Order: sequence, then C-alpha cells, then structure tokens
Amino acid sequence: MAGTAHPTLTVAEPYLIQQDWSAYTAEQHSVWRELVSRRMPQLQEHACEEYLDGFQKLGLRADAIPNLAEVNRRLEPLTGWNATPVSGFLPPDAFFEMLAARRFPTTTYLRSRESMEYTPEPDIFHDVLGHVPMHAHPVFADFLQHYGKVCAAIMGDKDKLERMGRLFWFTVEFGVIRQDGGIKLYGSGLISSHGEATYVIEGGPEIRDFNLEQVLAQEFKVSEMQKVLYAVESFEQIYEAAKEAEARLCR
Repeated sequence: MAGTAHPTLTVAEPYLIQQDWSAYTAEQHSVWRELVSRRMPQLQEHACEEYLDGFQKLGLRADAIPNLAEVNRRLEPLTGWNATPVSGFLPPDAFFEMLAARRFPTTTYLRSRESMEYTPEPDIFHDVLGHVPMHAHPVFADFLQHYGKVCAAIMGDKDKLERMGRLFWFTVEFGVIRQDGGIKLYGSGLISSHGEATYVIEGGPEIRDFNLEQVLAQEFKVSEMQKVLYAVESFEQIYEAAKEAEARLCR
C-alpha cells in the first residue's frame, strides 16, 4: 500500500495543520515520557496483541512525543492510513470525511502536567497512543474507513448518526476482545486511560458478547465509567458489523 493516494479533503481542509515537532519543549517530552511509562506495564499485560504489534511496527517511542511524519512513513505502507494533524475538535462531517479517506484526525497539543490523569479535549497522547497503533492492523483499518463512509452517507439523519455513534463508542473508544482466554483491551478510551482500563480489568462493567442490535441501542454517558461493554471474538466481527449497520441504516 506504499504511496497510497488519499482523496482530496474539502470539508475538513480548514482544520488541517502542520505539526511543528521542533517546537515541543523538554517539559512536554517529559510529560509524554511519564504518561507512556505509566501506561505501558498495564498495556503489555492487558492490551490486545494487535495493538501491541502496531505499537512496535510504528516505532512509537516512550521518551519523545511522536513525530507524525515519521509515524506515517511506517503506517501508510501497512494499511494506507495517515495520522493527519488537525487543529482540535472537528465537526462530524469533517471527521467522517477524514475517516473515509483513511486520514485520522490527530491533535498535536499535549496535555499539561496538571491534567495528566484526564483532559476533556483530545490530545496527541490519546490520539496517537490510544488510536493509531490499531490503524496498522489491516482489518481494523478497513473497518474504520468503512465506518467513516457509512456515517458520511447518513449525515442528514440525526437518529441514524446517533446509533452509529454507539458502534464507534463500543468498538473504537471502549472496545474489548476475547483473546488468550481473557478480556483484552483495544479501544482508545481504555488504552489511554489508566482509570478506565483498571475499572475494566478489575471487573467493573458487565461484559456482554458483541451484538450489533444491542450496541446500536445501548445508550452511554461520556462522563461516567461504562456499565456495559461488548467483547468481540475478532476484528473481522466489527468490520462485518459496520457493513451490516450500513445495510440496516442506508436502505
């Protein structure tokens, strides 16, 4: 997939920026180093093998904030995905346009030392450490692009978008998978948050078998620990779920 040509972005174009990697301070690299060193022992034990494989393949470093150009030099030949710098939160139409083009909106801001436990706004730690390693996995990569295409096609229907948002929440953000005889983490909200991950590992939420109909109907609150999570058996399962959701919602 080397040299993948990405479709031109129109809606998202005003939000695209350049990452000035040289502008990060020693203190910011120190915060990154501390954030990663806190997470990796738990992730080595509890993250799914596909996540850990992606982390290694992308050459992510524990001692320095990622240089997105270097990450993309490794990522694009694997799956055609690109971690594309953006200015912050995107409106839904811009977000879905980017996913459909295999461009993941990636913030370049890093949380401060005072906000290491939690930041309400996206930052490069959540976006890169939490999300991007999974984009190196071909099936997950195809799923995420297909998800973006489906959502872009139903932009005018608030109810359908809300239901698709639940699919994203219970897979991309808070997804778990049955692996090696236990529950492993792959959702970015679990990968990047020690508190959320520990809550799952210690048996806090009810873990149900993944069921598309239940997921599309499962309400959630962003501000609370998750009461219910849905475990998949494979990433092919969520790719098929995205195609089934498209058939249901885009008839």
